[in-house]
Amino acid sequence: DPKKPLRSGQTLAIPTLTKAAAEPAAPTPEAAAPKPATTPLIAAPRLAWPVTGKLRRGFTARPSRSYHDGLDITARRGTAVRAAAAGTVLFAGAEPKRFGRLVVIDHGQGWTSSYGFLESVTVKEGEKVKAGERVGKVGDSGLATRDELHFEVRRANRPVDPAPLLPEQE
Repeated sequence: DPKKPLRSGQTLAIPTLTKAAAEPAAPTPEAAAPKPATTPLIAAPRLAWPVTGKLRRGFTARPSRSYHDGLDITARRGTAVRAAAAGTVLFAGAEPKRFGRLVVIDHGQGWTSSYGFLESVTVKEGEKVKAGERVGKVGDSGLATRDELHFEVRRANRPVDPAPLLPEQE
C-alpha cells in the first residue's frame, strides 16, 4: 500500500524498474542484523606426499598446549623431498628459529606448503615448481632430533591438517 509508512530495513520495489512489484515480507531480526564478512571456501590444491616415510608426529590443532602445525615424517638423510603440489617458491633458505633449512611454496588461492628440517634446499625463491619436483633433501636441521621432514599446509596463513588432503599411503 503506497500510503503505509516505510519501515527500517524494508526493501522497496519500484514498479517501473521491476516486473514484480509485490511488497517483500518484513525482515526477521536475524536478517536485519549485520552479517560478518566471510571468506569464500576455496578448495584445497590436490596434494601428494612430499616424501615416503613413517609418520612420527601428526597434526594437533591449536589452542592445545601441545599443538603441532604439521606432520613430521621420518626418512633416510638425503631422500628427495618433493613439492606436494605445483606452485611458486616463496622462501628457500635458512630459518634460524625452528625449521633449519626450509622451503615454502605458494599454491595460489591462499594455500601454501612448507618443508622444514632439510639437509639441503634444491630450489630458489621465485622459481615455479611442478607437483612432484624435488625441492630439497631430508635432513636434521633446525630443531629436528633425527632425520625427518616437517611438512605443513596453510590456508590464509592458518595451519590446516595436511592428512585429510593427502592420498592414502600404500
